[in-house]
Amino acid sequence: MTSQAFEAHDHRSCIAEGVASAVQICAERNLQLTKARQRVLEILLSEHRAMGAYEILEVLRAEGLGSQPPVAYRALEFLTKHGFAHRIERLNAFIACTHVDNAHAPVFLICRACERVVEAEADPAQGEIDRAARQAGFVVERAVREAEGLCPACASGA
Repeated sequence: MTSQAFEAHDHRSCIAEGVASAVQICAERNLQLTKARQRVLEILLSEHRAMGAYEILEVLRAEGLGSQPPVAYRALEFLTKHGFAHRIERLNAFIACTHVDNAHAPVFLICRACERVVEAEADPAQGEIDRAARQAGFVVERAVREAEGLCPACASGA
């Protein structure tokens, strides 16, 4: 998925696969995927870039799904809590999770030119954070790893 996200492609399959996974996981875990939550997930899946809560709210408002910030924030809280989305700390924004079917330690690759954000998988046991935590007797529950640079298209000047 990582390389495909940096290439031009039809986002409809990203949206369809992401929503189908969320629907299945919600059914298995007895979670309620409301219309607003599903729509926020679709919005996040529609592009491979992080989106702020107010940007999402503008889409919801235009579609008549809510005009108050709590609508977007509650949906984002649900999606991040249950692993359907991630918060990109550097951008104070959110992106849909592309690996909802497995536990993982994501690394976010952020293009500073086109603002595309890609979620890549990394083995946390192979990193410096895990080594330092083990030495200190610390148990890592959550680590945010973000790298900023240029995607292949922007790096090549295309």
